[in-house]
Amino acid sequence: MSNVREGFDAIGIVVDWIDACKQGRLDDLLDLYDEAATVECCEGGRFQGRAAMKWYWGQRLAASAAEAFGIDALMPEGDGVSLDYRGYDGKRMRTHFRFTDAGKIRLTACVPIREAV
Repeated sequence: MSNVREGFDAIGIVVDWIDACKQGRLDDLLDLYDEAATVECCEGGRFQGRAAMKWYWGQRLAASAAEAFGIDALMPEGDGVSLDYRGYDGKRMRTHFRFTDAGKIRLTACVPIREAV
């Protein structure tokens, strides 16, 4: 999804996000977020602002499994992008990304993907 109207490439930002996660580049990851952004994590926690996100992401990047942050699917949505990927622990996750008009991430909300039985 290219948001030409607002002048940013939402898909490109999500790809940069996953690359920063995969390479453990915490500062680069945080720079993709708006200063007042919110991370809603799968475990039910909510982290808002740079300091809280730094704590949240720092722990996850430090504990990343070898198979973490592999992309399974990247899907444009009407109001953002959804990413199916392997979370820091290697489990399948879906994260919904929402953006500011300036092209910064304002919200990431993750949900686990349940495997079919």
